[in-house]
Amino acid sequence: MSEAETPPSRGPRVLEVRHLQLIAAIVDEGNLTRAGERLHLTQSALSHQLLQLEERLGTKVFHRIQKRLALNDAGQRLLATAREVLGKLAQAEDDLRLFADDRRGTIRLTTECYTVYHWLPSVMKRFAKRYPDVEIRIEVDATNAPFDALLAGVVDVAFVTTETAPRGIATEPLFDDEMHVIVAPEHPFASKPYVTCVQLAAETLLTYSTLRGNLVYERLLRPAGLEPKKHLQVQLTEALIELVKAHVGVAVMAQWAVAPYVKSGAVIAVPLTRRGVVRHWQAARLESRTFPRFVRSFVDLVAAEGPHAQKLAIALPESRPRASR
Repeated sequence: MSEAETPPSRGPRVLEVRHLQLIAAIVDEGNLTRAGERLHLTQSALSHQLLQLEERLGTKVFHRIQKRLALNDAGQRLLATAREVLGKLAQAEDDLRLFADDRRGTIRLTTECYTVYHWLPSVMKRFAKRYPDVEIRIEVDATNAPFDALLAGVVDVAFVTTETAPRGIATEPLFDDEMHVIVAPEHPFASKPYVTCVQLAAETLLTYSTLRGNLVYERLLRPAGLEPKKHLQVQLTEALIELVKAHVGVAVMAQWAVAPYVKSGAVIAVPLTRRGVVRHWQAARLESRTFPRFVRSFVDLVAAEGPHAQKLAIALPESRPRASR
């Protein structure tokens, strides 16, 4: 930038917090004597400070009417600023005291799978009893791209099953769960010890998400060169179960996500492949960030309880034993 283009300097800033406290105290208390008592200053010291402020500003902020002080237009503007700034400073101090004790804050969370909402509310409820001033904010829009959301600073923590994280993201294990093929009781798969990938691909596959990014598709079907006969995306568990019961298709879900339906006999859960398909859940965060203790406590609680928060584990019927490994 050339010298001719250099913007004019505004000069040094003259307002300090003590000046805002001075104006607020004079207005609130009505005179210099009581304002001085509030600020622990003598009347002469207060008068000197006020005169010094007006000299720095280059304008008066009070009309002197006999022994009374009345705000002029400049003073009204300064008072409005004082109210706003002092209020925010007081709130910030209160918040920071709580932050120092790790008792207040926000956890911005996303998950890679919609089914976590079967158990996540129970964990959140238990966490809220320990940390009533910590808000857990679920960023649903980040579900399909949790790592991108972490890198962009949109979320603090992501619960993921993708085993390879991008550079700059740290992960730690939470828990494992096994995926099962969910079918109607009359479906041919219901009597099988397990379902193969080829058998699964011959069915209409019902999923919460698109195929791209779906664990079963990405880990099993696509690497084997298989595509499902048909695919339907259904984002509600209840609707998905009804479609399974109506023989519209089959789903692949964690056993805890369908435990009530399996227990009632509405659907059957069959292992996928001879060895089974296990998801490894992880908590992901930015490597470069340091978090308050309450974030650590929340992640630990999820690792300890997770899907077991509502005791949703189910036992497969003994009539369909798992094949030996």
